[in-house]
Amino acid sequence: MSKVTVVGAGNVGATVANVLAHDDFVKEIVLLDIKGEMAQGKALDSWQQAPIGGYSSYLRGTSDYAETAGSDVVVITAGLPRKPGMSRDDLISTNANIVNTVTKNLLQYSPDAIVIVVSNPLDVMTYAAHKTSGLPASKVIGMAGILDTARYRAFLADELKVSPKDIQAILMGGHGDTMVPLPRYTTVGGIPVTELVSEERLNAIVDRTKKGGGELVELMGTSAWYAPGAAAAQMVTAILKDERRIFPCCIKVEGQYGIDGVYVGVPVILGKNGVEKVIELDLNAEEKALLDASIVAVKSVMDVYDGMGL
Repeated sequence: MSKVTVVGAGNVGATVANVLAHDDFVKEIVLLDIKGEMAQGKALDSWQQAPIGGYSSYLRGTSDYAETAGSDVVVITAGLPRKPGMSRDDLISTNANIVNTVTKNLLQYSPDAIVIVVSNPLDVMTYAAHKTSGLPASKVIGMAGILDTARYRAFLADELKVSPKDIQAILMGGHGDTMVPLPRYTTVGGIPVTELVSEERLNAIVDRTKKGGGELVELMGTSAWYAPGAAAAQMVTAILKDERRIFPCCIKVEGQYGIDGVYVGVPVILGKNGVEKVIELDLNAEEKALLDASIVAVKSVMDVYDGMGL
């Protein structure tokens, strides 16, 4: 039996908790937010869904970190969206302070927990949580690749008029415009996607994937939550069930791909210890150049954070 804490009772955090509850294998899910009554309300609403959804996972909301004690996995979704007039540096500073405070408070009560970061800017927030936590890098993981891959697979399913369940894919790099989808490693029912989709259409789908978050903000006026929440929940499940699933995750890459000390998305095996293994693909020259460019972009943001002395 296990315990999971989700920090942030907004749309993403509430979705993480609700998806995990429906999976019905976690004994207790704690939804924590500075707005304790909102966390209590959303947890209560989800618990009242249990007789309908057919699950026994108990949910409760709180603003008290003491109630998170003994968590096996903690998911951090807390943070503010970028507002008009707010610079990138302002967003980094604001959300890093939130993530760092949350991380310290969580580990005070659950020192052995595995930390999954969802807060944005994703790559640098995962880096901040790792530096603050003092945990091994294998236990501080950012959720981005599963979401980005899901968007890519969904767009391909639309294009081919097939089930997204039959599409497998890997993306690498930073979370955003510099991410690196890899058509060469994308298959549909085992068939290379390059045999089914023209290069022109594939490039258009890749471009849409890179801008997937922005497309949703433009449509809804706010960030997505169903897919990001489900993606984070899938990571929790892989860890707690020791499934050893292969997912693209934001981790501290230490030597692989010629990268050292940068938090960026690469394929890994997720299991009971967090990152069990980094999988190093044999990238061609074009793919490696795109990854290197993404690394430069991510490292520049990490350098901004380091310069803040937080």
